Amino acid sequence: MKNKKGFTLIELLVVIAIIGILSSVVVASLNGARDKGGDTAVKANLSNLRSQAALYFDDNNSNYGPNTGTSCTTAGSVFTDSRVASQLVAAEKASGGGSIATCANSTTLWVASVPLRDKTKQWCVDSSGIAKEASANTTTIQCGN
Repeated sequence: MKNKKGFTLIELLVVIAIIGILSSVVVASLNGARDKGGDTAVKANLSNLRSQAALYFDDNNSNYGPNTGTSCTTAGSVFTDSRVASQLVAAEKASGGGSIATCANSTTLWVASVPLRDKTKQWCVDSSGIAKEASANTTTIQCGN
């Protein structure tokens, strides 16, 4: 009798199937972790935006600039200040790119929200110190309303 060394075709197919199943589980977990990381980055950038907006307010005679409606690009508003705008752009990028932030301000109040990675929720921050998840774009001057 001869001893044959090596693997049979069935053994190789079973190992390949097991590796395929394990890799699909790892990829699914990785995507979830990537989304959570993106959401955390959105929240951090909007938190930093609050600090930059406070500096803008102090530098501009306690004024956030003209009303913006829901635009983040109204000239002379807090959202066009380079420090604030850079945080807003970073939050949009962390959200998955192509996301549109929603902003509003009066001369004494402001609010900004950016979609989270799943696009069904927004992260909202405002000048009163509120930071919370919202279900829709910000249309008022406070996240609490």
